[in-house]
Amino acid sequence: MIWLVWGLVLVVFVVLKLVWFAAHTAARVERVSPPQGAFVNVGGSRIHYVERGSGPVTLLMIHGLGGNAGNFLHSLVDRLATDFRVIVIDRPGSGYSTRADDAPADPRAQADVVAGIIDALALDRPVLVGHSLGGAISLATAIGYPSRVRALALVAPLTHVQPITPAVFRALMIERRAVRRAIGWTLATPLSMLRRARVLDFVFGPDPVPADFALAGGGILGMRPTAFIAASTDLMALRDDFAPLIAQYRALTMPVGVIFGTADRVLDHRIHGEGMRAHLPDVDLDLVDGAGHMIPLTAPDRVAAFVRRVAAAS
Repeated sequence: MIWLVWGLVLVVFVVLKLVWFAAHTAARVERVSPPQGAFVNVGGSRIHYVERGSGPVTLLMIHGLGGNAGNFLHSLVDRLATDFRVIVIDRPGSGYSTRADDAPADPRAQADVVAGIIDALALDRPVLVGHSLGGAISLATAIGYPSRVRALALVAPLTHVQPITPAVFRALMIERRAVRRAIGWTLATPLSMLRRARVLDFVFGPDPVPADFALAGGGILGMRPTAFIAASTDLMALRDDFAPLIAQYRALTMPVGVIFGTADRVLDHRIHGEGMRAHLPDVDLDLVDGAGHMIPLTAPDRVAAFVRRVAAAS
């Protein structure tokens, strides 16, 4: 009986220590990488956004799974802010944006938030620039709110059902919300630190990871428990709610462009890029030979030229 008591004491001590470490790490991260923009309340979420530049056309940028606004701010935004008004958001739960615990996270629900941002900021039919999962959310927004969207510039987008989750993301596949939060506030932070190099190599490869990605690209924000919880929530919400969107791609009438790296390890350009031509034969498809998934950071000149072309077509 005594050993059982001491065992329970030890378990409680370890759990409390992990929670303290997660909270301490999050506080340190937020000190060195504070929010750079403003906030707007939309449908129960407090959305952090950064605005740059000016111009007759607005670009609204939506990041991917586990990312944040820094993924665009690192290299792409300044290349476009000379000619466009650029708005970059942290999606609900990501970066410095919040999401209610019981809020849905499927692409249609996040599209509702994007449409709410367009209305709240009085944006005049922006061009949606969606990267990875942000591409799926951009498509859902254009389908659900076509009058609010000028064009779609999709960067390495998720456009079809992904049959197999890459191994580096499988730790995010947690069914129950309570378990997700428990892991987020205990094991997620130290495991993220241990797996960081492997995950970044997979996501960026074969391109190198920028040396300043942690701060300039928002990478360090992924060390916080909230980042793990948001990414897990987003990934699990894709399972049942994404497939019905695909049948509606043919209804899109605005210009749609897709740019992909041919060596993307996260999403196959043949399925998610070339596959779009089965639905939209006139899609502007731009393939970057030998590039990986994070082309907003690794091929910003090519991506900026692509965005300008899609915007001009609108």
